Amino acid sequence: MQPYAAEWWSILPPIVAIGLALLTKEVFSSLLVGIFTGTLIYACGTDANILMGTMETAFSLMAKKVDFNILIFCSLLGALVYLISLSGGTVAYGKASTKVIKGRRSSLLSTSGLGIAIFIDDYFNCLTVGTVMRPVTDFYKVSRAKLAYIIDSTAAPVCIIAPISSWAAAVGSSLKDTGAFDSDIGAFVATIPWNFYALLSLFMVFFICITNLDFGPMRRSELRAAQGLSTDGPVEQSEELKYNPRGTIWDMLVPLLSLMLFAVLALMYTGGYWGADPKFHGFQAAIGNSSASISLVFASFGALIVALLMYVPRKLMSFGEFFSGSVEGMKLMLPANIILILAWTLSGVCRDLLSTPQFMQHLVTSSGMSAMFLPVIVFSIAAFLSFSMGTAWGTFGILIPIVVPIIQALDPTLTVVVLSATLAGSVFGDHCSPISDTTILSSAGAQCNHMEHVSTQIPYALLAAICAGLGYLVAGISGGSLLLSLGTAFAALVAATVVLHMIGDKKREYQADGCAR
Repeated sequence: MQPYAAEWWSILPPIVAIGLALLTKEVFSSLLVGIFTGTLIYACGTDANILMGTMETAFSLMAKKVDFNILIFCSLLGALVYLISLSGGTVAYGKASTKVIKGRRSSLLSTSGLGIAIFIDDYFNCLTVGTVMRPVTDFYKVSRAKLAYIIDSTAAPVCIIAPISSWAAAVGSSLKDTGAFDSDIGAFVATIPWNFYALLSLFMVFFICITNLDFGPMRRSELRAAQGLSTDGPVEQSEELKYNPRGTIWDMLVPLLSLMLFAVLALMYTGGYWGADPKFHGFQAAIGNSSASISLVFASFGALIVALLMYVPRKLMSFGEFFSGSVEGMKLMLPANIILILAWTLSGVCRDLLSTPQFMQHLVTSSGMSAMFLPVIVFSIAAFLSFSMGTAWGTFGILIPIVVPIIQALDPTLTVVVLSATLAGSVFGDHCSPISDTTILSSAGAQCNHMEHVSTQIPYALLAAICAGLGYLVAGISGGSLLLSLGTAFAALVAATVVLHMIGDKKREYQADGCAR
């Protein structure tokens, strides 16, 4: 399938999908409509059969875009999570945690800290943190929406500032194409203090957890959770999963720690740490050369083997129960896997068929923008593109080779700032897009309704993005003053959060007075 330059029409499919998802609160049909909208545009533009060309293109692309390694990893991790619960390890951990974590605030801070600690890969982060902390946050009546927000905000924003993460490897591969830096990893490390959105997102998580200054839809979700209600009314008492009362906290911790250890070892292995090429024998070089998706498959399979050796010999479950439980756990991941497939397909429609990236490139190069405003403009463009396509990696992979030569021609002193703005905008769009894989996996990890997670997180992400944009504007005007630009962004974030919380208080008081009258 040859790409077709659809120009302005190329941004219609993601707009349709996102708009329908926000309007109908239903993801599957929204993504399908977006996909078929894009393939219909492609069929019309290439003079293909309107009916069969539209469907054939959609399903052919879907088959090509499926990343089976990620689907296998998600399925195996779902199996591991289910088996840990079946062994009684989750219940034991929850009981032990409530003895150590003495309050709601400490449960939120512990969740945030765990999210930062798992910085190797965002997929691994999303599902692992939810599995471990969900029993604890449920005990202290933290809403699932709040848990999903913390998980999502300590996934991609952490990985994009962690030098040994899979994200650093992806950025490094894009930096090589520019030929503008002596060291790819050195250039990546230089962007960390300038990645305003990632830093502000992490700061906001801890600030909200400590001060409890929630606002918008998240505040309503938190108030309902405190009353024991879900967003749709009282929480239904579903049939509880049977578990072995002899399970201990180690039945949860050992498989999960094994998963983390195997993930690091697998990344080293796929990166060539023990291979024939000596240039990859260093830890950092191997991580940069690794394949995250297949490494996570190896890690999750290894953790399942550890669980098998722990549970079956001790008769926490029989051999048959172990494998039937594995199948049940895989079934729980089916909705998330379907959404991932549809999201990948929609992204492929934009990138491979309709030339959305090339259209955005044309807008950047033909705008005649000044170097002073380039950081905030690049941040905005990267955010829009990443939000529309649901992928940060694809966005900075496209924009980095474009914006680095532009800023070096206009003002080389702002090269790192503009590069950081590209990464920050990409993460923002990926962070809050309904079709982003990390957004989907955060919902799955927290067992939160996907559209509830999206609607409650967007105000927080948007506020951090606006403040980050303000920081990049100051950076461009000041000629690259880190202290001034970062200080402005942080001050704006704190002030805006307090004001929005106070506005929410006044609205609640007004509504209470109205009801009393």
